[in-house]
Order: sequence, then structure tokens, then C-alpha cells
Amino acid sequence: METLSQNKAFGGTQGVYRHKSTSTQCDMTFGVFLPEEASDGPVPVLWYLSGLTCTHENAMTKAGAQAWCAEQGIAIVFPDTSPRGEGVADDEAYDLGQGAGFYVNATETPWAPHFNMWDYIADELPTLLGKEFSIDLDRQAITGHSMGGHGALTLAMGLPGRFTSVSAFAPICNPTASDWGRKQLTAYLGADEATWAKHDATLMMEQSGFDGPVLIDTGTEDQFLDLLKPEALASAANSRRQQATLRLQPGYDHSYFFVSTFMEEHIAFHADALYAR
Repeated sequence: METLSQNKAFGGTQGVYRHKSTSTQCDMTFGVFLPEEASDGPVPVLWYLSGLTCTHENAMTKAGAQAWCAEQGIAIVFPDTSPRGEGVADDEAYDLGQGAGFYVNATETPWAPHFNMWDYIADELPTLLGKEFSIDLDRQAITGHSMGGHGALTLAMGLPGRFTSVSAFAPICNPTASDWGRKQLTAYLGADEATWAKHDATLMMEQSGFDGPVLIDTGTEDQFLDLLKPEALASAANSRRQQATLRLQPGYDHSYFFVSTFMEEHIAFHADALYAR
């Protein structure tokens, strides 16, 4: 693992690191903020998964999360959204290929060799974090924005017992029924829609739900609202009587102005669950 940068922030350290990934077969970059308490022993960790076109850097510099994580004494991890580099498949469209990994393990050509973001987030990166940083892997929570909200929800429900809590900002809630989903799931996983179900938060909510608290915020002026389909997830949560808070925030759009506005509440929500474990 190579250290690219480290900066003092809110009493802790914001670092950026690079390593050779066996899951994606390329170099991967990620950010980690460690609060001051990490110098005394392992701290709980919150994962933040970013959306389409983003790298590790977007949320790290725009979301304002470090101040609230420092206040709560928890670490936050900012992974990249896809494999990158020469030899990694890409597409001219912004919503497929590099920057658009969708947190799945691709099975189709030309994506399969590198686009294994599920394994990277679920297995490889947590193992690396546990070895290299003062992080308590028995206390993990997860959140994300847009495509990353989709990833946070599907990982939380797909890995029972892993995360104390899950939240999302404007997540893609029902990708099997959305143009932000059907295109990518077909490309990465093939035409058999039965293989898509474990990557659709609405279908997973209907089938198994999440054993813990859920918090979701979406803006009423989100320019992608019809693609996100929050109403589908809300209906599934209601039918299942899932413990969840799903809010439509008046006037907010899809930007990081929206994310940063509600970041304090989301981090406090996760801190409550993390410290209860």
C-alpha cells in the first residue's frame, strides 16, 4: 500500500492511499479519515460509496463528513467507484464503464476481468483496512449517494450481520425497473434478469429486508427522481414493515449541496447504531 497524501483534519488524519487490487486487477485508490481516538485503539467505521462519475475524492472534499465523524469518534472510508487505468474496459457514456462500477461482480465481456466492485468492497478492502489502520471491523456501517446509495443498500442487505445500519442519499432504489440499472445490469451481468435481483434494493427489501435501522433522504427537486424510484423502495419497506425512515426533502436536488446538508444527521444516525453494538 502506498500513501499518496495525509492531512491533519479536525484533530484526526485524512489520508489517501493506493494499492494493487486482486479483485479488480488494477491499482485502486481510496481515502480514509481517522479521528483522533484512533491513536488510542480501533474505532468504528462508516463506509461512504460514491455515485456515477465520482472517484474517492468527491465526497472526501465536498460532503463535510470528516467534522461530524471526528465529533462521533468514527472513521470514514471513501473507496473509488470502479476499476481504472490502461487495459480496463470503458465506454463513451458516463453511466457505464470507468466511474460506473455499480458495485457488482461483472460476468460479461469485456467487463469481467476488472469490474468486481462487490468483492472489492465486501472482502478485499475491509481486509486491507483491518491490517493497515486502527479500525474495528466488528463495528461497520454504510452509506452512499446515488449509485453509491444503491451499493450501500444492496451490500447491507446482501451481507447480513455485517453492518449495524444503512443510509443513503438519493439512492437508485429499483435499478431493474430503471434506465439507471437495466442498461448497466445487462452489460455487466447479462440478459438473464434473474441474476439482477440481488442488486436491486427494492427486490431485496421485499425478499429479506435489513436487520437494523435504515435512513434514506431524497430531494423533491432531484433532477433524476424518475430514475431513482424512491417510491418503489418505500412501498417495499412498508409492505415488509421494515424499520426505516424514508424522507423526501423539499426543494433539494441531486448535488453535494444536498448531501452535505444532511450529512450530520446521517453520521449521528450511524454513530447511535455503531456504539450500540
